[in-house]
Amino acid sequence: MARSGGRAVVIGASMGGLLAARVLADAFDEVVVLERDSFPPRGEHRKGVPQGRHTHALLPRGRDALDELYPRLSEELVAEGAPLAAPHQARRFIAGGYYCRFPSPLRSLLVSRPLLEAHVRARTLALPNVCAREGMDVRGLATAGEVVAGVRVAPHDPPDLPPETLDADLVVDASGRGSRAPAWLEAMGYAAPEEERVEIGLGYASRLYRREPHHLGGDQVLMVTPVPGCPRGSVSLAQEGDRWIVTLLGYRGDHPPADDRGFTEFARTLAAPDVHELISEAEPLCDPVPAKFPANQRRYYERLVHFPRGLLVFGDAVCSFNPMYGQGMTVAALQALALRACLAGGGPPPPRRFFAAAARAVEAPWLLTVGNDRRFVEPAAARSAGTRFVQWYVGKLHVAARQDPVAAQAFIRVTGLLDPPPSMLRPRVAAHVLWANLRPAAGAAAGRLPAAAPTAAPTAAPPA
Repeated sequence: MARSGGRAVVIGASMGGLLAARVLADAFDEVVVLERDSFPPRGEHRKGVPQGRHTHALLPRGRDALDELYPRLSEELVAEGAPLAAPHQARRFIAGGYYCRFPSPLRSLLVSRPLLEAHVRARTLALPNVCAREGMDVRGLATAGEVVAGVRVAPHDPPDLPPETLDADLVVDASGRGSRAPAWLEAMGYAAPEEERVEIGLGYASRLYRREPHHLGGDQVLMVTPVPGCPRGSVSLAQEGDRWIVTLLGYRGDHPPADDRGFTEFARTLAAPDVHELISEAEPLCDPVPAKFPANQRRYYERLVHFPRGLLVFGDAVCSFNPMYGQGMTVAALQALALRACLAGGGPPPPRRFFAAAARAVEAPWLLTVGNDRRFVEPAAARSAGTRFVQWYVGKLHVAARQDPVAAQAFIRVTGLLDPPPSMLRPRVAAHVLWANLRPAAGAAAGRLPAAAPTAAPTAAPPA
């Protein structure tokens, strides 16, 4: 990568901000990360990351991206006890039935947010040209005509000190979904980006349990997705430290209680019994921690015709998803790779080029997340004919995936951000979906646990 020299400033030391700083370090002489909070001791929760107390995992694509940016990061985390989960170690109850098992080289990294962020932060700040200034508020942008030339910063505490100007050749706003970039743009005379919100009224609560080898028959992932008529679900993951983290969730105000009895009884009402059985047996290690997520949110910066030089917007400040799907950190890693590609020519990248690349990283998970969430918050009549067809087809794919590894793997590769959503419509996959739905046993396996994965990849195809 060509080094442009100068200084880059990153607003926010979230995962997105740290990943942005990592790639900026290859292009600038100095990278300054501004963070309002103070960094916690290694592995402890950071105040500005309320989502950090809930389920986290790195999807296969995200794990690959982080290993590319931080060589051997996965090995370091596995050495500290973070499990690597294969598809045959995941128990998936999706759309009313258990997915079948199949052999695969894919691996998701099941790691708590504090441990992962501690490693990424340490690796980033160890770079000789990267530094962090903790306890700092960004009060606004410093501009020179139509160019962003830095930021105005002041200590968060005490809050009444006058700001100083920190000059920069590039400012990257990674301050999260509460980003003030739209207001800053309007103050400069530019249009704010178009914003789309899909209100879902999601509430969830998470609790840690002690993990024993016999729990779930050795499985490491347990998913029970909401179904029409029961807008409740759960994601339970093995974690380092021989722990489970169990998250219960509900849409449109149907939220899990944060007390012991209410949490357990909510688990009893899920569409499959596995979560209730697990937490009834396992030893709790903390009280349930509640949280809310009102809406999926996306800002379409790539649609702006005019945008000031010297400013980019990154991570959740562009798009934030329903956390149930576990795609946020992977999308941030993909945006970091997009930023690195845009910096390859030297100098701050043209904003429109970066926003177009970032939009490509966001598009597939946005469509997947919003498309599924709308099933629980919007009447069918409000959806387009194309949306209704896709939802119908994916429903048939879920039925097929109870017995057909080709259908199951197609969906898991898409949700793991390895393949684009249209790949589920490829002729080979569609043929398996059709054949599995025509077989008399198509719905018979819905209530049965999946068998162990076979030792060899399936080769059988449906008859012509």
